Amino acid sequence: MGRSADLPRAAGEYDGDDTGCTVLHVDMDAFYASVEVQRRPELRGLPVVVGGTARGVVLAASYPARKYGVRSAMPMTQALRLCPHAVVVSPDHAVYSQVSARVLAILRTMTPLVEPISLDEAFLDVSGAVRLLGRPADIARSIRARVRAEVELTCSVGVAPTKFVAKVASARCKPDGLLVVPRDGVLRFLHPLPVTALWGVGTRTAEALHRLGIRTVGDLAATPVDTLRRAVGSAVAEHLAALASGVDPRPVRPDEVEKSISVDHTVADDLTAEADVLRELLRLAEEVGRRVRKRGFLARTVGIKIRFADFRTVTRVRTLSSATDSTADIHRTAALLYRGLQLDRPRIRLVGVKCEQLEPAGAVAQQLSFDDVEGPGRAGPPDQVLDAARRRFGSGAVSYATLLGARLPSSPKRVDGPDDLAAGRPENRFSTE
Repeated sequence: MGRSADLPRAAGEYDGDDTGCTVLHVDMDAFYASVEVQRRPELRGLPVVVGGTARGVVLAASYPARKYGVRSAMPMTQALRLCPHAVVVSPDHAVYSQVSARVLAILRTMTPLVEPISLDEAFLDVSGAVRLLGRPADIARSIRARVRAEVELTCSVGVAPTKFVAKVASARCKPDGLLVVPRDGVLRFLHPLPVTALWGVGTRTAEALHRLGIRTVGDLAATPVDTLRRAVGSAVAEHLAALASGVDPRPVRPDEVEKSISVDHTVADDLTAEADVLRELLRLAEEVGRRVRKRGFLARTVGIKIRFADFRTVTRVRTLSSATDSTADIHRTAALLYRGLQLDRPRIRLVGVKCEQLEPAGAVAQQLSFDDVEGPGRAGPPDQVLDAARRRFGSGAVSYATLLGARLPSSPKRVDGPDDLAAGRPENRFSTE
């Protein structure tokens, strides 16, 4: 879905029939920046930008910063050109996770059917709670009041019959708003919106649709599916046609597991030598592997992301013969994917590694092999020793010899979540768009 900043705003409070609108989307307002302002009240009212180095990207921007055009996922250099007096704060993911846990605890007192999709947003199914807690809009009001009182932050809530419409509704009423989309008003709500409001419409898909004269969701809904198939492919065409018609049958899944774990970072100086890129891939594979093991997962797919100095981005993925949580497997696959690009004189500003198709380790049968010692599989003693040492002595206690003396990276972006909606910011994830 396009950035919430691209959507026209709708006036805040509940106004309409919420019968059957049992899906809520709760989205914290400028979450990282708001947490930083809460920690340091002297920043209140100032344009606060959360991000890494000058070569990195904006992770979050306070609303005073957004008035200057600063947006999440924007290059930091561009953000500082737009707002030279911005206060830049380094991210503290541990604190954000703690605050997120407090918000989720509030949501789970309303209903057990809570599906977190990132640190700062979640879906709720309140169909079983209306008898006890009141109408869906009343539950949304209660959530907003409790988050404000107990966490001292604000959130926006969309109330609708489906997840997609609830997500768009919360984006349209930010910040600190509540918007109900009546069941019989879904198409009136969706059709005037830009086509980039649809999940799955990124830059390339939008360009293909614009060439057909499709600018709004209504335009897409009126376009024959066969025409869409020729422009964007069958699977995407059918997906977009359904959303444009207000159809989204996906339930709220409280037991949804993470679908990917990824880490990327922007290097201080452009990488041009393969050895330097492979070293960064090892550093990231080590971090991703550690987090996969910590969560008790095995990964069936490994991917890389490479962003060049001109901001062009390529991604590649490979599905393994068997699932793994081994740093060596992850790095080996990432290196093969990078070498497969066959780059000539590259200038690379960002490198990323991800693991996808995650499965609980206990649910995956491992086939024993006496001769395939290089094949993918479970982490061996080296990984276990490294993990144990870091747990006891800290993350910098031990590392691979290849990484000793190498340039330390800026703080990596860490992205976990069940789908590509992290905070509604698809730029924070690997994308083919």
